[in-house]
Amino acid sequence: MRTYHCFWLLFWAGQPHQSSLTPLSKRTSGFPEKEKVLVLSGNSRQDLHRSKRSWMWNQFFLLEEYTGTDYQYVGKLHSDQDKGDGSLKYILSGDGAGDLFIINENTGDIQATKRLDREEKPVYILRAQAVNRRTGRPVEPESEFIIKIHDINDNEPMFTKDVYNASIPEMSDVGTFVVQVTATDADDPTYGNSAKVVYSILQGQPYFSVESETGIIKTALLNMDRENREQYQVVIQAKDMGGQMGGLSGTTTVNITLTDVNDNPPRFPQSTYQFRAPESTPLDSPVGRIKANDADVDENAEIEYSITEGDGYDMFGITTDKDTQEGIITVKKALDFENKNLYILKVEATNTHVDPRFLYLGPFKDSATVRIQVEDVDEPPMFSRPAYIMEVKEDVPLNSVIGTVTAQDPDAAKNPVKYSVDRHTDMDRVFNINSGNGSIFTSKPLDRETLLWHNITVIAAEINNPKQSSRVPVFIKVLDVNDNAPEFAMFYETFVCENAKAEQLIQTLSAVDKDDSYNGHQFSFSLAPEAASSSNFTLQDNRDNTAGIFTRKTRYNRHETSTYFLPVVISDNDYPIQSSTETVTIRVCACDHRGKMLSCNAEALVHPTGLSTGALIAILLCIIILLVTVVLFAALRRQRKKEPLIISKEDIRDNIVSYNDEGGGEEDTQAFDIGTLRNPEAIDDNKLRRDIVPETLFMPRRTATARDNTDVRDFINQRLKENDTDPTAPPYDSLATYAYEGNGSVAESLSSLESVTTDGDQDYDYLSDWGPRFKKLADMYGSMDSDKDS
Repeated sequence: MRTYHCFWLLFWAGQPHQSSLTPLSKRTSGFPEKEKVLVLSGNSRQDLHRSKRSWMWNQFFLLEEYTGTDYQYVGKLHSDQDKGDGSLKYILSGDGAGDLFIINENTGDIQATKRLDREEKPVYILRAQAVNRRTGRPVEPESEFIIKIHDINDNEPMFTKDVYNASIPEMSDVGTFVVQVTATDADDPTYGNSAKVVYSILQGQPYFSVESETGIIKTALLNMDRENREQYQVVIQAKDMGGQMGGLSGTTTVNITLTDVNDNPPRFPQSTYQFRAPESTPLDSPVGRIKANDADVDENAEIEYSITEGDGYDMFGITTDKDTQEGIITVKKALDFENKNLYILKVEATNTHVDPRFLYLGPFKDSATVRIQVEDVDEPPMFSRPAYIMEVKEDVPLNSVIGTVTAQDPDAAKNPVKYSVDRHTDMDRVFNINSGNGSIFTSKPLDRETLLWHNITVIAAEINNPKQSSRVPVFIKVLDVNDNAPEFAMFYETFVCENAKAEQLIQTLSAVDKDDSYNGHQFSFSLAPEAASSSNFTLQDNRDNTAGIFTRKTRYNRHETSTYFLPVVISDNDYPIQSSTETVTIRVCACDHRGKMLSCNAEALVHPTGLSTGALIAILLCIIILLVTVVLFAALRRQRKKEPLIISKEDIRDNIVSYNDEGGGEEDTQAFDIGTLRNPEAIDDNKLRRDIVPETLFMPRRTATARDNTDVRDFINQRLKENDTDPTAPPYDSLATYAYEGNGSVAESLSSLESVTTDGDQDYDYLSDWGPRFKKLADMYGSMDSDKDS
């Protein structure tokens, strides 16, 4: 018979106790009082239930938010292999094992070490096993069980918002939806009533109500008027446990605003308004403002004003100021105190946006009476016409009256008026005016051909108050009279061929007239009486304001008569008839057989080509000026002198000649030889200075030979004295540099010539060690030392 080893898991839920064998039914309210036994055999697992048990063995409950001082007892593990000798050890693993849940490895008691919160973690899954303490091998298979945290009502309902804001139109019906509030409870909604929330209103009655289950807020009072009260603050409470006693609760605030509707008509605060307006008020100028009050706001308070009736219906207008909702009364036509000094208007104010739902409250408009008193002002004279047009003939005698202007003072005083002409419009003073009666007359002759229209301005001013004046334009048209004779349209100068035939047309004439003709000009042409019978030419009037000149004979001789002057009389048909005599010049010329002119003695017809005398003189002057400029330029170039060597008198480098000779370096022994100073005989005295040309050539002076032991300073002084007395020296100062420091220098001499007191103090053997570049210098000073030693 197979032996089964059983592992029992005993669990008690409730308050902690000392004995693990005592049932804990008092601490497990609502749970079975007796333990549940788990029997395991091998890898199989069987649930062995005692009689009258039907719940799952692996679900255990533990109350959350335990407040005791001891660890909270969870349950007990026990194996049928446990003989009580301590050979077995119980192990617990899974969620919170070792930290949140601990087990007594000897007894198998499980305890919770911390307060548990179902809202943080509602279920814990753990695994239990019994192992041999000595070998560490399990004696039973691992068993898994679940610990569910039993909920308690430890969380109050929380609203999704701390403050709600809502708005509804005023005058809404009862039961109108406002807003819905929502509260949540973190407790377990599946166990008891801990998470069942009920809503109620704490503040805001009787205006609003709330549905207990949904949290929907509705209106509870009819005809709430925004104009009476606009803002409402409602406090809503959410309570769990179904609203029962002992339940937790939370609150929120709902700010409800009543929005405006057009439920109030405009109303004028007074029935009559009084305004005054001077009669000189410009058109479209405001006279006054009126305003109808409307308790509504925004577009519901927009008002449109209109003038419905009154004797000033066409004299005044009214517009609405969109910013202030005022009615602005303006002048549409000019006011005249003398004509009418009082106007009565009826003004109506109407809402532009009317809500039909509230028409039962009455018409949404109101009316008021406006009285406008016109005030008298001192007005300038007024002319009878806005402009005057007058006509006058150009031959009218001086001081003739051509028309009259009339102006009157519109005021009741009827002050006398004087007239004058604005001389800025009549600079030539062609017209004048009678200051008393306004008659305009001429003061200078008129000429229509010179100026057809004269536009002048007449001023009318009150005699008592000259500042009150007005102006009117006067347009004067000068009418034409036939005072100008017709004349040729151009100067006519033609020619006739010597071989011309009789009755040959040689020129067509036309005429013009400066005068105006209403029916068109009608000119007639004829030869002057003195030329009609003896002329060699005839004239034919074409009756179309033109005429033709024809030859009378067959041949003409230019040597006998080279030029003919034909007088032509031109007349018009106006009244009085005007005529003039014009002359046509006809020259006799030689022509070919086709009638083309070949030669003519008339200078006006043939001009020799060439330049005029003025052009020739201008060209000649340009040539002369050009030659003088060239001569002066050449002379200046010849007289240009060579720049001197020394430009500035203050230049300290007097007579210093730079040859720009560069030495050959250390190996160039010919560039400077100190032996020249010690052997003056080596100096070539025949060399002359290259910087000047001596005027007189002197023979070179032979200087005395210096001694071998002559000091350099003595040598230089000797040479200086010789140069001072040398007649071949240049007649200006010279600067000679001898590289000699001299006595009295604070820095003393920098020259190597006096670096030691005696030549024996200096050893020059080190020069031989400097290489081939200093070989010559080493030989020079080395030989000097050997000479002294010898």
